[in-house]
This record gives sequence, structure tokens and C-alpha cells, in this order.
Amino acid sequence: MTTKIFSKSYQDAFKVNKQDFTRQRKLTFPCTIIFMLNLIKKSLSIEIDGFVNHLKSHREQSFSLKPFSSSAYVQSRKKIKAEVFISLSSVLVDEFYSDNDLVVKLWNGFRLLAVDGSTMNLPSTRETHRIYGKAKNQTGDTAVQGRVSVLYDVLNQLALDADLAPRSSSERELALKHLGKIGSSDLIIYDRGYYSYEFIKEHVNAGIDFIIRAKADLNIVKSFIASNKNTQTVEITLGRPLYKRERGIVDISPIKIRLVRVELPKGEIEVIATSLLDVKKYPSKQFKALYFKRWKVETYYDELKNKLKAEHFTGYSNRAIQQDFHTAILVSNIQSLIVNDLKEEINIEAKARKWEYKVNTNLSYGFLKNRILNLFLSNHTTDLEVAFNEIKELFKKHLVPIKPNRSNHRNKTKRITKKHKVTKNQRDAI
Repeated sequence: MTTKIFSKSYQDAFKVNKQDFTRQRKLTFPCTIIFMLNLIKKSLSIEIDGFVNHLKSHREQSFSLKPFSSSAYVQSRKKIKAEVFISLSSVLVDEFYSDNDLVVKLWNGFRLLAVDGSTMNLPSTRETHRIYGKAKNQTGDTAVQGRVSVLYDVLNQLALDADLAPRSSSERELALKHLGKIGSSDLIIYDRGYYSYEFIKEHVNAGIDFIIRAKADLNIVKSFIASNKNTQTVEITLGRPLYKRERGIVDISPIKIRLVRVELPKGEIEVIATSLLDVKKYPSKQFKALYFKRWKVETYYDELKNKLKAEHFTGYSNRAIQQDFHTAILVSNIQSLIVNDLKEEINIEAKARKWEYKVNTNLSYGFLKNRILNLFLSNHTTDLEVAFNEIKELFKKHLVPIKPNRSNHRNKTKRITKKHKVTKNQRDAI
């Protein structure tokens, strides 16, 4: 990934204009990219001072950099497409899956993915009003919010794809855009908001297996629950002929899916719709635990907003907002890859302890500050290993126990305000 940032072809692909970065400036394309990856959350002047001093202390003198102004940075970032961070994240994730067959976690041979949507508070400007639209927040004030959709590997904890779009975009619409990142060896999990004939049809046509929580008010679901069966294969169709003509839908052939009954601890019944029709290969008893693995994608939004502070944007233009958003996704993937590399060591050491342990996610991002630079500035494999191992050791020193059977009661009647949530035992790490 580092070699790409410094390559001319890569720079040419992600410069806004051909003439950008052709003159000798204090801030080159690679330096601007690396600076943006350093978890910029404080005043720009303070961040720049720390960045320049860190480069001066780096053993590789060719990376030294003269002080630059906030204005110079703002002008430099304008010349870079936000897509560069999407590309770098894809390179990182692809390397993980291709080089770590023994490390990659799968479920029954499937890569287990989940999609979920959320909203994100954005800076209020004329440009953001035009692109993302205005919305009323919980207090009745006008705000600008974007619609976020993330495709997430829940077992390996990696974001494979992410989109920040206008709030008017539907979650289904954004989810379908992720299909290009999904293959026949993937199993994707959705909540009930995604269930529809058309949505399922897109997956069937693409040959992608799925698990979707079905809506309780559907007649087919009501009949299935009344039958007291644990599982049943059914066919779903698209009704309303007029609706079909209005939407221009041509292929309305029935789709065969399987319904699976899931009973919750308090006696509630949920129904899972899936393309996994083989009852012997995929027993019904597996689906309760399987479906609830999608919870990881919901907790990922807490990680983005409250630990990585993705809503604390460093610029007001749409390009700056998109840059910051996709930078956060990339940094989260770097953190996850380091954690994945540590898991075996942690599990071995945990055998002598009462509880299982995991990396403190909040602190881990704090430890990445400045140290993430060393991962990109290391010219030699040995230097990279030293930088990588330093971060791993810091992560290992600050583990937290995983206590089983703990859950938070969700108060469905409580009105939730959009504020950054910091619990009493968590303080800002970045």
C-alpha cells in the first residue's frame, strides 16, 4: 500500500487535475495523504506542528519536511480525490484475504458479511445543503445529515465498502451498490428493513446468498408462524400488476426462499428468510446465533462515531467530508488488521485467565496516533516490522475482559438525541 502512495501512476490516477503536484511544493501528494491518515482531530496548526516534528525525528531523513501552513494543507487536499482512500482500503483488505488463508475467519466456507445503514451529522454549508439536503433533528433544528451504508465482514471486522450519500437515499438503494464487492462465496445478513421481493431478486440474479429478517406483518410470515414449523421452503412473488408496470419490472418470476423460526428469550418469535435451502447442511438451530452476528456492524458505527470521531470533519467542502469519511474507514481497517494479527497470541495467553480478553478499541486508536505514520514511512521490511510490533505490544498491554451474557436493554420508547456518547468509563483517546 505504501508503494502505491509514492508511485507516480497512483498519484496521476487520484489527482483532481493533471497539473496538480507538478511544481515543487512543501506538501507533496504522499505527504498530504499520510498527514490525513494521522487521526487529525485537534487544531490544524497543532496537528501540523506535531506531524512535521515527527517526520524530523524519523530515521529516514528523506522524509523530513519543512513546516507548512494550514492554508497550504487546505490547498493541497483540494487537489486529491477522496477515492484514493477507497482504493487504499481495498488494496489493504484484498491483501488480507489473499495472503492469510489460515487467519481469515469463515462460516461454513462463507465470508460472513452484514450491511447496515445509519446517518451522520455533516457541516452545514450551502454546498452540503444542496448535495445532502436539510433535515429536522430531534430538537427541531435544521441540520445536514448524510446517509451511511457499510458492508462489513463481521468475523474479521473489516469494512469492505462504505458510502456516504444524501439522506434521501434509501438503505436498500445503497445496499445494492455494495453487491459489486460481494461474491458467490459470501453470505450477507440484513435486518428487516431490507426485505422486499425486488431486493431479494437482485441477490438471486447475482448468485449471492443472503439472510434477511422478514417483516412480521407479511401474510406469508403470519402463516408460517401459525404453522408452528421450525422451517419451511416457500415461494414469494410480486403482486399488484399496476405497480409492476409503473416500475417497469419485467422479470416477476417466483423466488424460492426458506423461512426459519427463531424464538427469543422472552418468547418473541422472529422469522429469518434465507437462500440457504439445504436443511441438512444448514440446520434451523444455527440461524439464531448466525443472524445475531450482524450486531457487529451496528457496533461498528459506535466505533466510527464515538471512538474514531468520524463526524468531527476537518473541512467544510464535500470533497473534504468525503476524504475524512473514507480516511476513517481506512484507519479502522488498519486497526482491525493489527488486532486480527494479535488474536492468536491473546487467546493463548487467555487460557490461564478467568475471562477471555480483547483489545481496548478506544485506546487502540489513541496509540495509532503518530505511530501509524511509521507504517507508511518505513522503507525497509525490518523497519516496518519494528513499527508494526511496537503497535501490537501497546495493544496487548491494554486488554479488556470479555464478560459473557452481558446485554444492554434497548428502550424503544425513549427519544434518542443525536449526541456523541461517551460512557463514564471511557475518555477520548484521540
